[in-house]
Amino acid sequence: MEMLSFLADGAAIVPVAQAASILSTLIVIALPLILVAFAGMSAERSGVINLGLEGMMVLGAFAGFFVLKMFTPLVESHPSLAQLAVLLAILASALLGWISSLLLSFASIKLKANQVIVGTAINIIAPALATLVAWAIFGQGMTAMTDGTPAWVSIGKAIPQSSLPSDPSVGELVRFFFSNMFFQNFFLTTPIILALIVLVSLFLFKTKTGLRLRACGENPQAADTVGINVGRMRFLGTSLSGILSGLGGFAICLAIGYEATVIGFGFLALAVMIFGNWKPLPIVLGGFVFAFARVLANSGILPDIPGLTRGDDLYLCLPYLLTLIVLVFASRHSHAPKAEGIPYDKSAR
Repeated sequence: MEMLSFLADGAAIVPVAQAASILSTLIVIALPLILVAFAGMSAERSGVINLGLEGMMVLGAFAGFFVLKMFTPLVESHPSLAQLAVLLAILASALLGWISSLLLSFASIKLKANQVIVGTAINIIAPALATLVAWAIFGQGMTAMTDGTPAWVSIGKAIPQSSLPSDPSVGELVRFFFSNMFFQNFFLTTPIILALIVLVSLFLFKTKTGLRLRACGENPQAADTVGINVGRMRFLGTSLSGILSGLGGFAICLAIGYEATVIGFGFLALAVMIFGNWKPLPIVLGGFVFAFARVLANSGILPDIPGLTRGDDLYLCLPYLLTLIVLVFASRHSHAPKAEGIPYDKSAR
């Protein structure tokens, strides 16, 4: 009864609104992070290490924001086309993510190159390439292309937010909470990512093709013996990885902004993948843990640190510090695919 009387009190409006805002941001940050971790899992389950997730995210975000910029004048005169433009941006980000993955596929499968070096090269090339193309098209770097995320991109902007009287009832507060939590930062990418997380999990662990792909990451010699084309399965894994990474990069930048960088989210996704032991459900749980650290660091609710005038900057290290701690402890119990990172040589069977 005391809790219900507190909720009905007008003083509860601010903490309820703040909690809704934090959870809304958590969903928007966690889902792309989980999707990119699934991208890493897709490639590594096939036997290819995709250390270039960060670069693929950057290129996917570049493609998405480029389409948004091109459609902005049209959407401003025809607002009904807003979500069609977002859908085209999503497709463009996935396409460029896939194209960037072809470099990894060609180098690791055909040339049998060191996959760590190839992934690092993609991470180095991607932001430079995005900036160069933006400069060539707009005559200026990324600042000419991005003025932040356009307001019309958010579905939540088109949905009237719940308003409350000064002394709301419990039911009004509950409706206010869920309305703000689900629609405050709601993008078209949110339901699409949710669907992809489910579909990729089912594909990898419940289908015959997914079983073959995973077999190529565990024992490619045995897979080849029973007639599975190892190169084709690894190409499928890296292609899926590129598509998911490109879309994840675009989705995360809708929330944090885009300046030819995703500020280390690709490496956070790798940590989430390792934390989740290359399995869907633990990856989902790990994604929310890492995302919560990021949201908490930016929430402004953490106390000031005595003696530090820029304590907020120290809090921003939380997700990356958590990454280091998790990798130290999780690496002892992780069970990576046995053949990941090892180029398959058919003649060595």
